Amino acid sequence: MTCTTVTWPLVLVLMLLCIRDSASLFLPDSNELRKLLSRYEEESDQKGTSNTAGNRTRRAILWSDREEILQLHNKLRGGVYPTASNMEYMIWDDELERSATQWAEECQWDHGPQDLLMSIGQNLAVHWGRYRSPAFHVQAWYDEVKDYTYPYSHECNPWCPERCSGSMCTHYTQLVWATTNRVGCAVHMCPKMNVWGEIWENAVYLVCNYSPKGNWIGEAPYQHGRPCSQCPPSYGGGCRNNLCHKGEQTHVIFSQLFLTLKLVPTHNIKCETRLRDKCRGATCNRYNCPANCVHKKGKVWGTVTYDVQSSICRAAIHYGVIDNSGGVVEVTRMDKLPFFVKSTKNGIESLSKYKHGNAFKVAKVEEFTADCYTTVAEICPYKGPNSHCPRVFCPENCNAQPSYWSPVIGNNIYTDNSSICKTAIHAGVIKPNGGIVDVLPLDKRKSYTGVLKNGIQSESKSNTEGGSFRLFAVRQ
Repeated sequence: MTCTTVTWPLVLVLMLLCIRDSASLFLPDSNELRKLLSRYEEESDQKGTSNTAGNRTRRAILWSDREEILQLHNKLRGGVYPTASNMEYMIWDDELERSATQWAEECQWDHGPQDLLMSIGQNLAVHWGRYRSPAFHVQAWYDEVKDYTYPYSHECNPWCPERCSGSMCTHYTQLVWATTNRVGCAVHMCPKMNVWGEIWENAVYLVCNYSPKGNWIGEAPYQHGRPCSQCPPSYGGGCRNNLCHKGEQTHVIFSQLFLTLKLVPTHNIKCETRLRDKCRGATCNRYNCPANCVHKKGKVWGTVTYDVQSSICRAAIHYGVIDNSGGVVEVTRMDKLPFFVKSTKNGIESLSKYKHGNAFKVAKVEEFTADCYTTVAEICPYKGPNSHCPRVFCPENCNAQPSYWSPVIGNNIYTDNSSICKTAIHAGVIKPNGGIVDVLPLDKRKSYTGVLKNGIQSESKSNTEGGSFRLFAVRQ
């Protein structure tokens, strides 16, 4: 179990996570909140009716909040990065809402009930004080993407509920789990709630249940690729806003209900790990090899260029990119080659293969010491899918540089004339005292939206020249 703690002015934010599920929290008190809470505590919502005329049923969540939650889920799911090829459109499920209601009314700050958790996923949030809409918590769950490494969450390892340390991301992975296509949530006001040993009065408890459940250990939340290119056959080829969609059939269900991603691109691998076993795409080209791979069993086919069935780390030693002490390797995938030739280099004997096979090259990860004005356009502009950038060392206090000299344009994805190091602070991948970042150059975007994050206000622009980029934290 895992979580993090962040202190806001007037609002304490906490998050709880189970390995299969998730949660988040928030804090003071106001007349405005009490008025809003009363909306949930009244007899019923005018729109929350059953199918029988005159027999009104109480709903544990406002219809407007249901609509907002569902629309935000689908918007966020359709905008994941790297793009998803099998992300399914999500609909509201009344049974999941009812089970969420039953658990929310228990006012227990924990996942449950245990017998249900075997078959559903669950995200939790609780707050008191200034009003926060359910959608606020949904967005907070998604924002854990900054600590997630596609395709596996090996960087996310917090410890909860005793105390929380480390990064958390399984709220995010459950939210964007491709095969999870139904959600139901409930909001309940708990007069008193024990939150990690502290009694919170008038705590607003949000429970969202998901089906089919996600967060299966060892699995990626979705398959990377062109949106809707690997949808299940049941969708009949339908696609809406990058989501697998059943067209009119889904429309009917939706109208009945409402009338209506720091990622770390360096993957830790074993000596025997083959490239064919790893993910594809722009975030899958940098691997951290352990020590003592020379005498391991992983086979290597080729010289200079290697068959994808080769061990990445042993191929890197064979080529001379790293030695037996390990290190970080840059990989570039290539088209098929007709054959691969054996040789013995650096204590490793490679094999020959006289048939076509997909190939790759290995290279040393270059390093670059930047200043607060260095841009991606200067050191590694986008030149196609195989663009690589050096690992960048950023100095301290780049947040204090004026925007005229060190601009930051965009949010999550930035223009390539933005300051790398000041942008890294804005993106949250380093602190103002500096640090190391990996850079992913990307093709240009039509527009970039400016937001205030981590004390830096970025700019909005559209129809700009040049490419774009994204940043990733480097754990030392």
